[in-house]
Amino acid sequence: MTRYPLVNGRCTRGIVAVLGAAVLGIAGLAAGCRSGEPGGVATAGARATDGADLKGLEDRGEFVVAGIPAIRPEVRDRMLQYLNVRSASVLDTNDDGGPLKELLITTRFGNAAQLHVVRMPGGDRRQITFYDEPVNRARFVPGSGGRRVIMLRDVGGSEDTQVYHLDVSAGRATMLTEGKGQHGNPALSRDGSKLAFYGTARNGKDYDIYLCDLRGDMKPRMIHQGTGSIAPLEFSPDGFGLLLQEYISNKVSHLHLLDVASGDLRPITPRDEETVHADGRFSADGRYVFYTCDRGGEFLALYRRELATGREEAITANLPWDIDDVDVSPTGNAIIFNANVDGASKLYRLESPDSLSYAPIDLPLDGLLAAGFNRAGTHLLLNYTSATSPGDVYTLPVPELASPRSVTRWTESEVGGLDPARFVAPTRISYPTFDEVDGRARMIPAYYFRPRGPGPHPVVISIHGGPEAQFRPAFSGFWQYVVNELNIAVVAPNVRGSTGYGRTYHMLDDGMKREDSVRDIAGLLSWIALQPELGAQRVAVFGGSYGGYMVLACMTHFPDRIKAGVDIVGIANFVTFLERTRDYRRDLRRREYGDEQDPRMREFLARISPLTNADRIRGALFVLHGQNDPRVPLYEAEQIVRRQQQRGRPVWYYMAKGEGHGFQKRSNSDLAQVLYAMFLEEHLLK
Repeated sequence: MTRYPLVNGRCTRGIVAVLGAAVLGIAGLAAGCRSGEPGGVATAGARATDGADLKGLEDRGEFVVAGIPAIRPEVRDRMLQYLNVRSASVLDTNDDGGPLKELLITTRFGNAAQLHVVRMPGGDRRQITFYDEPVNRARFVPGSGGRRVIMLRDVGGSEDTQVYHLDVSAGRATMLTEGKGQHGNPALSRDGSKLAFYGTARNGKDYDIYLCDLRGDMKPRMIHQGTGSIAPLEFSPDGFGLLLQEYISNKVSHLHLLDVASGDLRPITPRDEETVHADGRFSADGRYVFYTCDRGGEFLALYRRELATGREEAITANLPWDIDDVDVSPTGNAIIFNANVDGASKLYRLESPDSLSYAPIDLPLDGLLAAGFNRAGTHLLLNYTSATSPGDVYTLPVPELASPRSVTRWTESEVGGLDPARFVAPTRISYPTFDEVDGRARMIPAYYFRPRGPGPHPVVISIHGGPEAQFRPAFSGFWQYVVNELNIAVVAPNVRGSTGYGRTYHMLDDGMKREDSVRDIAGLLSWIALQPELGAQRVAVFGGSYGGYMVLACMTHFPDRIKAGVDIVGIANFVTFLERTRDYRRDLRRREYGDEQDPRMREFLARISPLTNADRIRGALFVLHGQNDPRVPLYEAEQIVRRQQQRGRPVWYYMAKGEGHGFQKRSNSDLAQVLYAMFLEEHLLK
């Protein structure tokens, strides 16, 4: 939901990796979500740590380091072009029933991503926000002629997001919320009179639904007191109903319809089903709700439910891939959906709201796409990226959906003066792991970035976060630098527990099966040893969030085969992580990892935690964390660094003061990438 870029104010999950990869060079850093978990989870409630006893701490203003050598200017100079690659993503359009006048985009020219307006294809990007903190979730208020914007902002990476109203003409923003709790999923009625969003200000744990009269005092009032996680998706066409998603876990979610006036809530999908219901959209006449569901199958299929009768029909039940984007033209003249085909995007169109027939949209863009309609229903808006192309914005006229002749490119992101022809595209591979399916070895999918030349090349294994996520080949300037300049190969596996490969695969690492995903890396290490162009004695692991746990776990399980590891905002101890993560996130994480309050599960989680087994680590370790991280508190980094220091093992430590779960400010992300490069050169190339 709001963690992802928006098109016309709606969630687009198809390019989850675009912004994250551009910042840190990794995909799936944040805890991923299969079905659209309400995003932005937490305030910095667990900052109190015991890190003062770490050895060799150096406070350098905006960050604190330990064990890190002096920055090598020649490394930074060599990386400068890669660090200056930019991306752009469309959030909304100013058309109000007429032609496209301007696009609202987010891109980064200064230290943090900000809102810009583009008035013609290839036109200048006119910046309209100027904050120290990033702004990448916003929408024009319908009917305002582009003069009013609703946006979300937090401070210091806390994810304690507040809702703001920006008067573009005056350049003045007003905070609509009270400054406490976390808010998200802003939905606007089609006439621009109403704004809805969720918020946790009441008790810091449960999601309540708020409504603002944008033609009145704009003061939020609670219209639904929630329990757990429930968030707006979309207003009904007449503005009287609000579609909500109740999020139980990455494997279970439900849809409801809230009467805005009375507060009455009625379920749209059965609450007794252990299935996912996501990406809900009204038909233009309000007769149907379209959504995705994995009922009775492995993959999220597109469904249609008639609200008056409750009649439900599966539209894509035979399509063997997840549908991860659905959008309906406000004028009713088109419906599109996006399939995640082995990590790539494939757009389809539905013949009509009443039809069960669909066909592909053959676009000249091969990579990752997020798509949505403009408000007038005249154009399809496209956020596009690939492993060799930074994120950019395109449009396609709706009449051409059936037979696309061309797309119009609105932005052309800078690539630092580099030659795009030298960017390396990955190869899709698969390798056998320890268990079997139907009498044959289970195969683990992965993407392989191979450097030029004969080798043998050192290898970095990049492991995504989540774990309910998937490596998808978006552009990463950092990985291009590693492959092109350092001649290090990169392999990004989608180990069991990843999404995109079916519900069964997604659940293979649940509960007591947690370490089976680590065993999948053993299979990859064996595959690497069989490739003549790869050097099996020079392997590093790299990952963020849950991927950070995987880095530490691999270093404890395979100490003789891993030379180095980069752990970014990772989990060192599952028990302390679950005890310290933010209140309204805790139950969601317990459903994935297990409940540490249960003695048997607590013993298991403690036993498999990397901190418990840290004495086995032999390779060099680099630990990075944001001071304000609300998801995986800083305490996790401090624990593992302290243990390595006590053992006299090589460990670098970098803590950014004004960041949370990852680094969003350019000053921090650039420095982090320079340090990654120095670390890999030190421990893989020497």
